[in-house]
Amino acid sequence: MEKTWRVEFRNVGSCYFPQSRVDCHYTINPQHTWASNDWIGLFKVGWSSVKEYHTFVWAVAPSSYKEGTSVNCCVNFQASYLPGPSAQQYQFVYVDGKGEICSCSAAFTFSAPKPLEELVTLEEEGQGEEVGEDMLLVIPRAQLLQSRLQECLKERAELLQALEAADQNVEREKGRRERDRGSWEHTRKELERKIDDLKEEVREYREKVEDMKKKQKEVEDLGEALTEEKRALLAQKEANEQRIRELEEDIKILTQRGLERETDLERMRERAKKSAAQKREDEDEHKNLKLKMEQTEKELHSLSAEFQSLRSSLAQRDTHALQLRDTITTLTHKLNSAHRKEAANELALNELRSVQERLNVSEHCVETLRGELRDMVAQRDSAHAELHQARLQAAQLTLQLADASLALREGRANWAQERETLQQNAEIDKVRLERQNDEIQQKEEMLQKARMEREKAVVELGREKDCNRELKASLRVAQKEKEQLQTEIQEVMEYSRQLERRLEVLSDCKWSETALLQSSRAESPLLSDSEDENPEALQDTHSSGPLNHYSLCEQPQSDLLLPATPPPSPRHPSTVVISQPAPLSSPHQPSARSHTHSSESEEEYEAALSGGHSSGEETALLLPDNRDTTLGELAESPLW
Repeated sequence: MEKTWRVEFRNVGSCYFPQSRVDCHYTINPQHTWASNDWIGLFKVGWSSVKEYHTFVWAVAPSSYKEGTSVNCCVNFQASYLPGPSAQQYQFVYVDGKGEICSCSAAFTFSAPKPLEELVTLEEEGQGEEVGEDMLLVIPRAQLLQSRLQECLKERAELLQALEAADQNVEREKGRRERDRGSWEHTRKELERKIDDLKEEVREYREKVEDMKKKQKEVEDLGEALTEEKRALLAQKEANEQRIRELEEDIKILTQRGLERETDLERMRERAKKSAAQKREDEDEHKNLKLKMEQTEKELHSLSAEFQSLRSSLAQRDTHALQLRDTITTLTHKLNSAHRKEAANELALNELRSVQERLNVSEHCVETLRGELRDMVAQRDSAHAELHQARLQAAQLTLQLADASLALREGRANWAQERETLQQNAEIDKVRLERQNDEIQQKEEMLQKARMEREKAVVELGREKDCNRELKASLRVAQKEKEQLQTEIQEVMEYSRQLERRLEVLSDCKWSETALLQSSRAESPLLSDSEDENPEALQDTHSSGPLNHYSLCEQPQSDLLLPATPPPSPRHPSTVVISQPAPLSSPHQPSARSHTHSSESEEEYEAALSGGHSSGEETALLLPDNRDTTLGELAESPLW
């Protein structure tokens, strides 16, 4: 079972010429990932290490290569680096950057071309109508095949360029379609945005109109509120004036009360003075009573001292007791009177205390009256201040009322102007909306046209896709034609080898025939006149018996028929390729009669070829049915 390689070599020949460039075709499979350091080496069969290469080239990949895809590639081995002709077998080896073997090709050799293999004859028809102006060109077969291969490669490159150009056109069309779609989407979004902006502006204008209506209502309400406030201020002014009158009356009453209280205070002061004088008198009396009490106390002390002295002397003075009873009674009377005076003094003290309390109460009343008087004076001052402030507020209210009325008039004038401007703006907006509606209709028509163009672009894109498919199909056909051309080249090479082998056999037969002719001429040197006149009979006699001895030249009639030559190249319809051997020197010069016969046969052959060229059909080189006639013509032709 063969090993599956990640890289496959294609169209590897069995033999190459070292004097010409060698093309190595290979296919990178999806299992292999190409790298820039991959290389292809030329190794001898039986190599054991990757260092034993004879020469190498770097493996290349097209610019459109992607990992995981299969791609066909080709590299060239220059003739100066190739080995010389020998029987040693070589093979191509694909080595990746890691040094791993990815593929090995079949074995082949390098050999020099044989003399008969090198040259081919090109017959090119002249520009004129005469047949004699044709030219024979002898060039190497390798050069001819190389030129045809280069033409095929050139055609393939042109087809690839056409395919790439078609792909680029498709990409450009796709990009243009995307740009058109983007521009269409952009214009559609712009139109939608403009429509939204217009709707927003209309909504804003409506809101502004509603706001102006609200402001107008607010101004009207404010005017009504100002009128009501004016009425309230007038009512408040009247109430303030009434209050001012009441306050003035209250002030008059308070002043009268103050005067009355002042008179009462004067009376109270007089009473206080009288009570103070009486108090002084009471104090004087109290002092006198205190002095008297002190005197009585002193007397009591003295009496107590005397009583004690009397008690002490009572026992001694019993007799003196009777005398003293009168003095005691008198003293008791004096003591009782002193007690009575003390009680009277206590009553006077109580009265003095009550008078003092009354005096304190009167002073307290005086203080309260003074505070009330101060409060009344402060109330009078505050009433005057409030009256002044009320007058100032009334003046300010009148000024504010005048300003409010003026502002109301200005607001009404401004509102009238704004209403006029809003009406004008509304008319302008209506005109603008009509214009924008017209523009929207135009944009919709343009959008419809753009949609039609887009549909046309889609149809053109489908056509281009069909063209691309046709180009790909034509590319496949070209590849198949290339493969057919390669097979035809191989068939031509095989045909040339068969023709050379048959020509060698025919040349051997010719040499044997010439030897027989020489021997027969030596036996019968003189020919009869009938034989000279009829060379065909001579050829029949020569080809009768002795040729049967050479069985190598005897072949079936079907083998003598050569296959048809390959059709000429489409680029050179007037060129016919005929593989012929190199001219050999004949040991025997033919007679003038034979020259005449060969020239006539050549003219007939050229006429047949020219007729084939003029008809445009493929020419075929067929050998005659008679083997002896063919040998005679080959012997008499100038090529031998």
